[in-house]
Amino acid sequence: MKKKRMIKGAFKGKETDHKTASLVTVYMLSKALGISPLEVYQMPVSLVKDLLQVHSVVEEYKAEEMDKIQRKAKVR
Repeated sequence: MKKKRMIKGAFKGKETDHKTASLVTVYMLSKALGISPLEVYQMPVSLVKDLLQVHSVVEEYKAEEMDKIQRKAKVR
């Protein structure tokens, strides 16, 4: 149960141990790119960081666009 709580905290941006942070990072990036977690483990750390930043920007953009669509729908 403690592990699950730590993973939830990591997803919410809370401080966590290195192992949990690594696990969450690998999961997020493998899901975002549609690749095996093993492929993420084989990437250089700098590439993983860069790809996570790109993914973050894309997700923010998608959220902004969804907000715009929802606001337009409410106005009508």
